[in-house]
Amino acid sequence: MAIRNVRIPSRQLYINGEWREPVKKNRIPIINPATEEIIGDIPAATAEDVDVAVEAARRALARDDWGSTTGAQRAKYLRAIAAKILERKSELATLESLDSGKTLFESAADMDDVAACFEYYADLAEALDSKRKTPVNLHLDSFKTYVLREPLGVVGLITPWNYPLLMATWKVAPALAAGCAAILKPSELASITCLELGEICREVGLPPGALNILTGLGPEAGAPLSSHPHVDKIAFTGSGPTGVKIMTAAAQLVKPVSLELGGKSPIVVFDDIDNLDIAVEWALFGCFANTGQVCSATSRLIIQESIASEFLDRLLLWTKNIKISDPLEEDCKLGPVVSSGQYEKVLKFISNAKNEGATILYGGKRPEHLKKGYYVQPIIITDVNTSMEIWKEEVFGPVLCVKTFKTEEEAIELANDTKYGLASAIMSKDVERCERFTKAFQTGIIWINCSQPTFHQLPWGGKKRSGFGRDLGEWGLEKYLNIKQVTEYTSDDAWDFYKSPSN
Repeated sequence: MAIRNVRIPSRQLYINGEWREPVKKNRIPIINPATEEIIGDIPAATAEDVDVAVEAARRALARDDWGSTTGAQRAKYLRAIAAKILERKSELATLESLDSGKTLFESAADMDDVAACFEYYADLAEALDSKRKTPVNLHLDSFKTYVLREPLGVVGLITPWNYPLLMATWKVAPALAAGCAAILKPSELASITCLELGEICREVGLPPGALNILTGLGPEAGAPLSSHPHVDKIAFTGSGPTGVKIMTAAAQLVKPVSLELGGKSPIVVFDDIDNLDIAVEWALFGCFANTGQVCSATSRLIIQESIASEFLDRLLLWTKNIKISDPLEEDCKLGPVVSSGQYEKVLKFISNAKNEGATILYGGKRPEHLKKGYYVQPIIITDVNTSMEIWKEEVFGPVLCVKTFKTEEEAIELANDTKYGLASAIMSKDVERCERFTKAFQTGIIWINCSQPTFHQLPWGGKKRSGFGRDLGEWGLEKYLNIKQVTEYTSDDAWDFYKSPSN
């Protein structure tokens, strides 16, 4: 099918370096969230396909063409993948927008980030060769020791729909850089570009089984991957309830997991900021970028009381100016949410907030000019108290709730009043205050005078119910490595702990 000169590819599962029909031959429709139309379909893997993919991955680790490669050799594959991503950037960005509802501008930026992430981990793969065997000096003449870094093994990578190819890359690139064999299970709500990654891997000659891609439903494909006895680790980004299920399954086999489970992040705005409009734009970007479907979205705006009225006035002006349209249109800044289920979920949150006594200051309805698609105006909610659902729960939509504060102590208490711990932001020109908040925020990511900038060189992850483990940076590579201690006794003398029978 051709849409705006881009064909929706019809793919199978990518297993052992080739396209393979699912054992049960099931497929899932692809629905364009901007039009609610079916534009294609994806294969639906089941436990039988997981078994085949795991076996392919284990064989890849046993073969010299992958299991015995150096970091420098793996880096060549990663750079080739990056080059192909850039070569197909326009097509991939359009596919991403059609599949997930992301604005074309954001999808194109994601493709740049995908390529840059593969390049970054290519560099780390090369550097790993010199670190693979690291001597440790014990200052003892009779022992020689070193630490050996090796691939962890077969890893299952389960990724979300809000940044389909980018979130997959955050896990695929370091897993391959480490020398693991990976099985990627993307969200069934947005899988097109992840399947295209399989075609790119095939084109660049990535050894068979090094990366396998299984699309399908969570219970049918993700669950058997999590509980498979021959998968050595699961790395997951997604919802808290699914994270609990993955931990439970992995616990039966004492299998390591890393989890990034979302958040309800605060942005605290002080009255000493020089330019309200700059702070307003960061507040909007922090919550409404990607239609609010961001795990780290700073969706709790905490404003100092003395500037709250003026800040909200400006916030309304900026919000009303956001262009909501088909995500492929030029200058679109807010597209639809990903699915009918997500659309209904967002509307239910708004309804519950009203029923609990909050005020819908702006938005929350379908834009009048858009008759189809899962569109909802950006929403600003005031008169919120900390017991309300809208304050406590992650919406994953363009919903911003607002509270005010008088003192630093009150601001910190409000900011940390959440079960999540992914990210926090502060807007203030007081350097010492920013340092105090950096220490006080109970999160893994902190932004000062901004919200949401993300760099692949820096660790990404949280604490509390936002999960544990880190993607990106050197930390993203380390979680796919097994650390061995190797100790050699080098003396010719007897250990002499037991008395020799011959004496």
